[in-house]
Amino acid sequence: MQLTRFDRWLRERFVYETHIKTLRPAEAIPKGIRAEDLPDVPGVRYKHLYIARNNKTADAFITSLKDANLMFFTSVVDRKSWFVPWIAPSHKSLTWILAWIVIACISVGFVIMYLVDLLSQPQIRQMLSEALDTLRG
Repeated sequence: MQLTRFDRWLRERFVYETHIKTLRPAEAIPKGIRAEDLPDVPGVRYKHLYIARNNKTADAFITSLKDANLMFFTSVVDRKSWFVPWIAPSHKSLTWILAWIVIACISVGFVIMYLVDLLSQPQIRQMLSEALDTLRG
């Protein structure tokens, strides 16, 4: 389904985080970037992982890595949080899900109002009671 601008903003703000992997540790790590060491596995070139949850912080850190001539690799991944499936369901738009829920609630409300109005009329209640008596035998 097509993502709306609100869906993209929600994902960028609350779901996505930038992983930056480097060969050597960075000299200065700005505030807002979490540093982790990657396990020493044969065949894996990158040894240090930096996680940024803000695009501006990630861009500034990448610029500092470029200035220091460090080799790095970036990827954007989903956070591992409990709310991620609720904010960003896979292949679905949260905006359209909420819109359909609102439309369904309004429709159910109108149907209930119509039934309450219909059942408040004495002729209809009399016809329904006669029909129930006929069904009971």
